Amino acid sequence: MRLKRTLAVAAAALVTVAGVSACRDSREIDLGNGGRPHIKIMVGGLSKVIYLPGQLAKQLGEYEKQGLDVELFDQPSGANAETSLLAGEVQGVVGFYDHTIDLQAKDQCITSVVQFANVPGEAEMVATPKAGHIKSGADFRGKNLGVTSLGSSTDFLTKALASRGGVGSKDYTPVKVGAGQTFISAMQQGSIDAGMTTDPTIAQLTNTGQAKVLYDMRTPEGTRAALGGLYPASSLYMSCEIVKRYPDVVQKLANAYVNSLKWLSTHTAEQVADLMPPSFAGGDKALYVKSLKDSLPMFTKDGRMDPSGAQNVLKVLGASSSNVKPKKDKIDLSKTYTTQFVDAAHARTAR
Repeated sequence: MRLKRTLAVAAAALVTVAGVSACRDSREIDLGNGGRPHIKIMVGGLSKVIYLPGQLAKQLGEYEKQGLDVELFDQPSGANAETSLLAGEVQGVVGFYDHTIDLQAKDQCITSVVQFANVPGEAEMVATPKAGHIKSGADFRGKNLGVTSLGSSTDFLTKALASRGGVGSKDYTPVKVGAGQTFISAMQQGSIDAGMTTDPTIAQLTNTGQAKVLYDMRTPEGTRAALGGLYPASSLYMSCEIVKRYPDVVQKLANAYVNSLKWLSTHTAEQVADLMPPSFAGGDKALYVKSLKDSLPMFTKDGRMDPSGAQNVLKVLGASSSNVKPKKDKIDLSKTYTTQFVDAAHARTAR
């Protein structure tokens, strides 16, 4: 009986410990030994040019200069990266700003703390044999359109282009094809008629003649033509709770990215390619340099959000997203981004 009672007490203790562990707040940053914070950041595609600042900061040693231990994870889908953040698996995401608005409509508070670009850096690509039949979003009806995954920013943008052409999201079929080689293969096999992707995939498709650019949102001009205004995209976003709890750590991240963006604005595509991991070029450095030249103008020089661009993202999602549309008037944009840390980073370097 004593043995049974002892085992029962031990089992109860184990349940209690497990319960405490399970209830631990996952929105925490491990400050590490000696106060060197260990931060996990999910990148929505490490080799995608649109998310270049995430890896660039590491290559430049900016994280280390700020006393940070940053661990980068590769997740080609922005929707999955968002899920990792909400689950507490990572403390930050290098992904599209529009997720902060989409998540607020789902009663989640996520905020962009550094804005890498005020345009998507994406292009809607049409398979060359289909280019004569797909000339605008109005021609998306009945087509198979490639996106990285459902709920991703490529999915949001595809819905927006279709909506502006008078085509509803139920009038075409979104196909999850990922990015890079899986996207290219889907187009080669005819699984998709068109699709949304980034460099260096854009450069690979145009260089081989397999696809043509329908909407080019790598420039302000192309973005305004496609979406009626700027569309702030690539950014570092974090949970509001993390930002509130660890302002010093967030400031150091902002410092690292502001310094990286400044470096990026004063160096050539060739210099960037030389600094990045060789694997990013996919075995064709010349083509990678071309993709950099085509996309580098998209990046901000200061990391600041364009306020009118943020308004346009809300306008676009409010018109095309079934999730955001019914809550459009209740979205508080001031909670979806902040320039506090970027402003402080610039003030620090100006001293």
